Amino acid sequence: MSRFLGQIRQLGYVVPNIEAAMDYWSSSLGVGPFFYNPRVPIRNYRYKGESFEPHNSVALANPGPVQVELIQCRNDGPSMYKDFTDAGHSGLQHVAYWTDSYDADLERLTARGFKPVMSGEVGERGRFVYFDTHYHPGTVIELSEVAGPKGEMFRLIREASEN
Repeated sequence: MSRFLGQIRQLGYVVPNIEAAMDYWSSSLGVGPFFYNPRVPIRNYRYKGESFEPHNSVALANPGPVQVELIQCRNDGPSMYKDFTDAGHSGLQHVAYWTDSYDADLERLTARGFKPVMSGEVGERGRFVYFDTHYHPGTVIELSEVAGPKGEMFRLIREASEN
């Protein structure tokens, strides 16, 4: 467990083909069910201080207490995901910490020197921010607010995997 962020709650994999990735995770690893959204509605999206309209497909499942997120970029909108694939990478891109105290945790992390690079909102009380922590593939840190409906959805996804 992180001494200042708590438990890692999600592993985010950027993949070239989300349908093939879901099939692999389900068929080969027995993970699922996956909850798939072909176009995640992101509001107030910002990357390096500028506003863009990303088109990302996302699939979520829990093989246990840690959630697996599969992400495929569907357009050329700038993002840390696109940076990752443009660098020739595929696979684990970030780890996420979940919070219901988003503002306080964001302030605490920026005070520690973390620099926000990418941010947005998914639904009500579903803000997220990715920090400039890409020292090697898979080390980007996301802080994700789960105080509202997004948190409820994540709970339902975890319960579906248990049943």
